Amino acid sequence: MATATAKAMQTLHFDLPRLPYAEDALAPVISAETISFHHGKHHKKYVDTMNQLLEKEHLNARTLEDVVRNASGKLFNNAAQAWNHNFYWQSLSPKAAEPSGAMRQRLEKDFGSYAAFCDKLAAAANGQFGSGWAWLVDKDGRLEVMATSNAETPMARGIRCLLTIDVWEHAYYIDYRNQHEKYVQALIEKRLNWEFAEANSVGGT
Repeated sequence: MATATAKAMQTLHFDLPRLPYAEDALAPVISAETISFHHGKHHKKYVDTMNQLLEKEHLNARTLEDVVRNASGKLFNNAAQAWNHNFYWQSLSPKAAEPSGAMRQRLEKDFGSYAAFCDKLAAAANGQFGSGWAWLVDKDGRLEVMATSNAETPMARGIRCLLTIDVWEHAYYIDYRNQHEKYVQALIEKRLNWEFAEANSVGGT
């Protein structure tokens, strides 16, 4: 049994997930060129590097979440970036929409208004010095906005994530150059996936 377990840990491997939409589906907010580089190059590199490291570092893990929560150093950085990117692609939608129903009510209750939430999320994303992420999370039953640097993710600390915005330079530079505020505004106004957020608030990550 011990040998089988060790073998299972040695063969732990993850694939690059397919995008939930076509590469050009988020245009003109995010171009197909950006998606191609971001998903096909950057995201893939995190997954490939994580798999290479997992061949040497045998964690007691079954899922990507397990790896993120138990890893450190370079393995954590690449595993967390792989998870963050998986979550980011699902946080976006080709359909421009605003939250409705229970999600809208929760945003208005915890932030005062939907507009106030949008301002706070934008401030978290635009205030990030260097690379990182802006998140909508459910912490102890209350919606909050958080910012994390580099590969850090609230999920690793047991906080339920609802949506995220990638503010690493590779997420926007082809389309927006140094004007990442325009990228953030466009995502918040036109590309956040509120159905995904609603699903996560009920029983997700």
